[in-house]
Amino acid sequence: MIALDAHGADRGPATVAEGARLAGVPVTLFGPAAELGAADGLVQVEDCPLAIGAEEEPARAVRANPDASIARAAAAVAAGRAGALVSAGPTGAALAASVVHLKRLRGVHRPAIAVLLPVPGSPTLLLDAGASTEVRPEHLVQFAYLGAAFMEAVHAIERPRVGLLSVGEEPAKGTPDVVAAHERLAAGPLDFRGNVEGGDLTAGSCDVVVTDGFTGNVALKTMEGTVRTVVGAIGDAVRSSPVSSLGGLLIRGRVGALRSELDPNSVGGAILLGLRHVVVIAHGSSTADGVAQAVRVAGRAVDERVVDRTRAALAAGDALRSAPAGSVSEQP
Repeated sequence: MIALDAHGADRGPATVAEGARLAGVPVTLFGPAAELGAADGLVQVEDCPLAIGAEEEPARAVRANPDASIARAAAAVAAGRAGALVSAGPTGAALAASVVHLKRLRGVHRPAIAVLLPVPGSPTLLLDAGASTEVRPEHLVQFAYLGAAFMEAVHAIERPRVGLLSVGEEPAKGTPDVVAAHERLAAGPLDFRGNVEGGDLTAGSCDVVVTDGFTGNVALKTMEGTVRTVVGAIGDAVRSSPVSSLGGLLIRGRVGALRSELDPNSVGGAILLGLRHVVVIAHGSSTADGVAQAVRVAGRAVDERVVDRTRAALAAGDALRSAPAGSVSEQP
């Protein structure tokens, strides 16, 4: 069962409900029942009219409004009524509800938002994409293990290649925190490929790229905007003359496939790593197909035991916060 917050998406609760029904897996919708439709074989509905808006301070709002849809959905996961949480609402509210109700893995400093970059070819996971704008070296090291475990578990990439985003390839390039993280990662068991620059994010040279949340969020939004601009420019060029239109017909299938590959809806959303349960944050502008894909990603992460495998990877890499490997159980 997946707990799906129906509030906050740009296209409204009805689109989220449509996505739940397209997903093909058991889902409980938390949102305004009047806009979600009737329950059916795979989709259940819990009436939660109260939402947490993007303008509210997330942690305070989550604690002050336990009946808000995102809080109710997270609480359902914590209570074992659902295996994962999915939301297309404000990222801050989803992050706050997850930390309050689902808790971090013992020994994990901070959760990280991990997102597959919208580029063709082999998938590249970027983290952190916005959860922590300021980080220390030990945070970056943990992000690397979190990302590698996810790519191995969900995308079946054996021994993922890990890179550290910096301003140059040399080990001494970057801030003191980046240099310190580089030293620790180079000495660890991951397949660490060293520093990568911004231009390498789309090159496919790494399966996981690690950075702080400020840099990661800016890089992600820049790439998404570039993709929209390029796809739009291709469409304008194809329609610019009768001859171009004819050529466009000849390549329509390939261009359509490329557009689908670049579409954030095909990814399903970002996954919040470092928690005791699976959390997927769908893009706010997700279509029903995008919501459905986010639900499927969450279900796959549960089936592949991403949390357990992440815990084991962190322990094996001695990347836990001043805690022995045996202290990373889910019990507080």
